[in-house]
Amino acid sequence: MSDDTLRKTPLHDIHVELGGKMAPYAGWSMPVQYSTGIQAEHRAVREAVGLFDVSHMGEFELKGPDALALLQKVAVNDASGLEVGQAQYSALCHADGTVVDDLLVYRRGANHFLLVVNAANTEGDFNWIESHAGEFDVILEDQSDKWALLALQGPRSQEALAGLTDLDLDTIGYYRFDHGDVAGQPTLVARTGYTGEDGFELYLPPEAAPVVWNALMEAGAPMGLIPCGLGARDTLRLEVGYPLYGNDLDREHTALESMLGWIVKFEKGDFVGREALLAEKEGGVKRRLVGLKLEGRAFPRPGYPVVSGDREVGLVTSGTSSPSLGVGIALARVEAGLHAPGTELAVRIRGRDVPAVTQRPPFWTEGSVRR
Repeated sequence: MSDDTLRKTPLHDIHVELGGKMAPYAGWSMPVQYSTGIQAEHRAVREAVGLFDVSHMGEFELKGPDALALLQKVAVNDASGLEVGQAQYSALCHADGTVVDDLLVYRRGANHFLLVVNAANTEGDFNWIESHAGEFDVILEDQSDKWALLALQGPRSQEALAGLTDLDLDTIGYYRFDHGDVAGQPTLVARTGYTGEDGFELYLPPEAAPVVWNALMEAGAPMGLIPCGLGARDTLRLEVGYPLYGNDLDREHTALESMLGWIVKFEKGDFVGREALLAEKEGGVKRRLVGLKLEGRAFPRPGYPVVSGDREVGLVTSGTSSPSLGVGIALARVEAGLHAPGTELAVRIRGRDVPAVTQRPPFWTEGSVRR
């Protein structure tokens, strides 16, 4: 895909001015890193605060008398207990239990939800949800072009944001949100994130994004705030074991095979994929996504074989050399009998079998996230 055909976020020109290394991602031109480099950006989020542009994500508005009923049908988690102002991690599954996408659900009213999906899946997700909406009294709208999204992440994120908003940030708990002004711009402020650190995701009109970005950069400078790209976002999320669609989640593997069993709520009643997932649970899951910690600073990459003795028993789905821990870490899908924590395996890297031990994520446990 040429640069001319890539979509650009409202902050594209600012990224270029800041020296962002732009690259294609899910049909968008996105900053992978800035001149500071991935390691420095990663450390900023772990130790201070970093600012990400994630405006490529997709947003759907779901409202109407049957909004909750439709959401309960198409998503595996149980949204019935969500309070207004509360968010939830969930997933969409096909009838055979394989993963359509993972998503965030924000309850904005009794019959009003905001669904946030992955950029590469936006059109497909919308069509998939719409295909199940016929019997429900709902309005489903793709509002992706009406939102920009900034992620402010790190232990000093509240300090960086507090002086720019009329909201009392202490009252916004983990996976909660509120509406207010940030730098004079109307914003949905959510205490969520993808890094394992405390932080906020700021949903705002596209034309407001440059104003808020620049205000945050200025306000956060004394705290060490720097802009961060998708490279650091990937190493940060992997250290805490958060899955990435296209790597760890896909339409070839079920939610139970993909470390999503904890959000599959069979007891809520019928939903798309329930019968297949229940049969899989009762019959035994044959493959499992697990965490692997390698010996030393090896760099496991997606597609590398996982071996037990001389036998290949799985594949790495995501991997990196952890900047925080100084060792190689990975998520890998392996035979179910080898998924128990503490199982000794190896990752085959350029013909050499590097010893590894299975571990239940997170790998990094010292984050500042408020739970």
